[in-house]
This record gives sequence, structure tokens and C-alpha cells, in this order.
Amino acid sequence: MPRYTVHVRGEWLAVPCLTGANTVRWLGKEAVRRYMKNKPDNGGFASVEEVKFCVQRCKSFGLLDLDDTLDNTLEDNEFVEVVIEGDVMSSDFIASKLEGVDLYPLLSIYIYLDGNSLTPEDLVNLGKGLYKIKLTPEAEAKVRQSREVIERIVKEQTVVYGITTGFGKFARTVIPTSKLKYVVCNLENVVIAGVGKPLIPERSRMLLALRINVLAKGYSGISLETLQQVIEAFNASCLPYIPEKGTVGASGDLAPLSHLALGFIGEGKMWSPKSGWADAKYVLQAHGLKPITLKPKEGLALINGTQMISSLGCEAVERASAIARQSDIVAALTLEVLKGTTRAFDTDIHAVRAHRGQIEVAFRFRSLLDSDHHPSEIAESHRFCDRVQDAYTLRCCPQVHGVANDTIAFVKDIITTEINSATDNPMVFAERGEIISGGNFHGEYPAKALDYLAIGVHELAAISERRIERLCNPSLSELPAFLVTEGGLNSGFMIAHCTAAALVSENKALCHPSSVDSLSTSAATEDHVSMGGWAARKALKVIEHVEQVLAIELLAACQGIEFLRPLRTTTPLEKVYDLVRSGVRPWLKDRFMAPDIEAAHRLLVEQKVWEVAEPYIEKYRLEHIPESRPVSPTAFSLDSLRMNKCVGTDHSDQNEL
Repeated sequence: MPRYTVHVRGEWLAVPCLTGANTVRWLGKEAVRRYMKNKPDNGGFASVEEVKFCVQRCKSFGLLDLDDTLDNTLEDNEFVEVVIEGDVMSSDFIASKLEGVDLYPLLSIYIYLDGNSLTPEDLVNLGKGLYKIKLTPEAEAKVRQSREVIERIVKEQTVVYGITTGFGKFARTVIPTSKLKYVVCNLENVVIAGVGKPLIPERSRMLLALRINVLAKGYSGISLETLQQVIEAFNASCLPYIPEKGTVGASGDLAPLSHLALGFIGEGKMWSPKSGWADAKYVLQAHGLKPITLKPKEGLALINGTQMISSLGCEAVERASAIARQSDIVAALTLEVLKGTTRAFDTDIHAVRAHRGQIEVAFRFRSLLDSDHHPSEIAESHRFCDRVQDAYTLRCCPQVHGVANDTIAFVKDIITTEINSATDNPMVFAERGEIISGGNFHGEYPAKALDYLAIGVHELAAISERRIERLCNPSLSELPAFLVTEGGLNSGFMIAHCTAAALVSENKALCHPSSVDSLSTSAATEDHVSMGGWAARKALKVIEHVEQVLAIELLAACQGIEFLRPLRTTTPLEKVYDLVRSGVRPWLKDRFMAPDIEAAHRLLVEQKVWEVAEPYIEKYRLEHIPESRPVSPTAFSLDSLRMNKCVGTDHSDQNEL
């Protein structure tokens, strides 16, 4: 018998159908009839016949023809909405589908989690729905062993925090065995206190996948049966409603993780590609899943840890890495347009200040601009000019971009350690047969690291905005004012530069560290906290602004090329120009610029600029090993030399310092 889940005025109703020959109109009327039956005042209607409505799919908002038959229109157990004419949605109504969210591909590619080897890149790909999850046999064995310790403690009525006692201030209150099941339920209820918009599905998937990875380590005391139920929900993309605000980063991310756990027990809201937002019990049921019945310690096992901070931190690190790589390419294009020299990127200059990031950035500039490998008509056109050195925003890119790269590498190391760490309390050590209370839930490590990341990556936007100024200012660029003809009639990139300046200014406020703050909570039991949730969210906001500023610079540099034609730049930079022009036409006269900025932003977020330039960068790397000597034999290890330096090139065609 077909069955449909129908949303009417904030309520979800299961409507069975004896025959698929019934129409969409019949389904809408039957749903309204059931809705009226549940209301003391019939929902304010005299009869079903007087109700005017339309019916739409939950997962796409597509309107359905009321006269179409159900078997030709809907799949079994599909989610639909009945929208009653004249209704104003209640303030707590949640749209069935988040705007801009794509449905996840139906993949059967699995990643095996063991709690020890997850990478930030893996987690971001799990968030995108590219993988499903399985546990390794070793992880399953560890989970079973830790659960055996919990079962023994419950059986022997041993006093252990969070298992046979209350929580926080009530840690000394012993709970009778007969009431332990109520402790689990009450724990979930008391910490469901987050506020704000829900995490988008990609971030919810990351958070859930990371919690599974931590539980797989076998120090949390969760049963394998419960963990497998959580994994099944993940693989079906059943994602709980998780507000983005409410964690202080110690004791872990209690509020968001509690909202995560709430969905699995069949309470609150959930989202899936099949249902959109709906009551959790209906979403689970639609995927053949049952709510979890939590056992002692399992509630605490699901909600205690730094997974909100760390999962968002993984996204921040990966996006920061992507924009940092591409910032070198964008800056190299700007340098060409401004007719700068490559002498400042000479190998030996950077060998005497042996920071890995600085050396790599200088190498990338050489790989894109080396005239021996990639002849540039633009560079040739100013070989004999009288300029002896460039502004800092061009000359010092290796030093400024370099430290951003080194910052990202440092933070990535901390985040990678964090996502493969047990951050529960108390910890179950099966090999010792003990449960020990500690403080691994404290989020100071990722909080401090993500504050540092925001500060380091911001500088890519700060220096980019100054390069945009140089491109737009005719006294600095030798190009038309604001990169447009008929200035005055057209404003060109004038306001785009203002936008970049606004984003950089906003970043300066966002870069104030959140982790320097601490407010005592839980009656002074949690008397020092990390504020890591805000550190993670604002790091992502800073990185988004950096991407947008560099998108504006990319557009401005490509527009600058137009005024240097018919001269051509190097082959890799011409490929970048072609990529941009495939989606954004030259700026001949004023038009809406916001769509162009967004198009360039997408190229950077999707790493298309890097994909175009990387083959040339790596080919150049292969052709320049072995590399020139460092000034000091102790300046580099042999491995870092091989990875980060390349042979100096002949720059005799450029102006000397």
C-alpha cells in the first residue's frame, strides 16, 4: 500500500493510499481531513470542501497538478506539503528544503573509519556526500570492549561520573539503578538549548561524521549497536537540526552535539534529500530506520566533545589552503598587468630567509612568470624601463603570502590531531578496565588555532585590496582610471574596490581572537571555556571574505589585460584569463557587477583557477630539481629543499634592484 508523508500547517501526517489511481487532489484533501480531526476547532474550517490549497514536493518545491494520479506523480513514501490558500506560516515553520542545497549523489563508495586516520580533506568530502561510512574491524572490537566496561559498572552499581551520577554540578549525586534510563533522557532535554540558523546539511554531515570517528576510537563507552544505528542514519543523509550558536567550547560542544543526538532518538527536526525538513521520527521512518533507545553513558557519549569546533575547523583549513594557493596565481597576474619585475622572486633571496611558505610562494611566482619557460610579450614590452623596484604589495608577496601558508600548515596539523582524538569525559580505558574523568573536551587547542588561522589568512585579503587599488588608480597603474573607458560616464571597478575595502575592514574586527574570552558556566564547575565555536564560525567568515576580495582582484587583473592587448602574458596566466573570460565578459561599460564577482568567487571556491595553473607549476618543479644551494647548510633539511626550492632562473630581461 503506498504511503505519503504530508506537511500541513507545521504538522506532519502519514497518509496511506489504497490505490495509486487516487489523485493529488485526493491526497491533499485527505491530509487536510486528518489535520482537522486532530484539532479541537477543526483547524478553523467548517469542512474539507471549503479548503483551497496547492500541493508541492518537499525536496524541490515543485508544484503538483491536482488532477494527476499519485502513481504517475509521486514515489512511495515521498514527502509533500499542502499549502493552504491565505495562510501565513507560523514563526517556527522550517522550510522543507534549504535554499541552494543540492541533493546528495546516491553513491556506494565507503570510507573506513578507525578514529585515528581521518584527514580534514576526508571530512570535507564526507560533508559533500561523496562517501558513506563503515567501521574497521579493529574499531568495532574496541567499541565492544569499552562497552563491556560500562555494562560491568552499571551491574556492580559503581559510582562513576555521568554513568551512575548526575552531570556538572550534580556529579556527586548518585542515581539509583532503577532511574538511570531517566538520566539519559533528561540529559538530552536539558542541553537542547542552541539558537540561530541550523547548520547547512554539508556541515551537519561533517559534524556527524566526525562524531562517528571519535566514537570509533573505543573510549566513549557507546554500544556497537547504537553506533551502527548512527552510521546508518549518516549513510541515508538523515541529518538533525543543529543550531549554529550555543557552544562555549567546554565541556565540549554540548549544545550542538545534543541537537545532533536529539534527532537520533526520534525527537526534533531532521533533514534528508528525500524529505527536506520534517519531524525526525518521520524522516527516520522514511528511510527504514528506527529511533535509538539510549543506554547508560550513551547520551553523554553522543554529546561530549569538540566536534562542532573541529568539523568547521576542517572546512576552514581546506578552504584556506585553496585560496592561499590561488592567491599566488591572482597576484602573479596582477604583477604582469602592473608591469612588475620578477627579480624579487630570485631563488637565492629566499634561501637566505628559509621559511618554507615564503620559498614555495616565490617558486610559484617563478613557475608562472619565468620568461625562459613562458615568454611574455607584456614583460618584454617593459624590459628597458627605468623602474628599479616594485611596491611591497608586489615585491613582498612571498613574505606575506608565505606566512599565511605556514599558518595554515600549523593549524592543519593541530586540527588533524584534534579530529583523531578522544575528547569525551569520562574516558573508558578498556585495557585497564577503568573509567577516568579528565578534560579532553576542552576546546582550547582548536579555538586558539582557528583564531590564528583567521589572523593569518586575513592578510591575503589585506594585501589583495592594496593591489586592487594599484590596478584602479591610474597614477599607479598606467591604466585607465578604474579600468574602464569613458570614465565619468562609466565607474568601472570603483565600487568593486569599495566592496573589497569593506570586506577587509570587517575582517579586522573578526580577527579579534574569541579564545581570549572566557565566561564561567555550570555554577563554576566549567570555570574556564574556550569559546571555540565562535572561533570556528568567524574563521570561516574571514576566509569567505578573503575569497571574495581575491575574486575582485582576479576580475580587475583580467580587465587590466584588456588594455594591454594585443600583448599576451605567459601561457599559464593566459589560461587563467581564458578561464575567467569563459564566464565573465570584458567590462566595456557599466553593468551589474555582483554576478561577475560571484562567478569569479565560484571559480576560486571550486579551485578552478588552481586546476588551470597547477600543471604548469608542477611541470616547472620537475624541471628544476636538483635545486640551487642554500646559503647556510643548516637552513633546510634535504626533504624541504626538494619540496620547496627550485633552481634560480635567468632574469637578465628584467630590471635589477
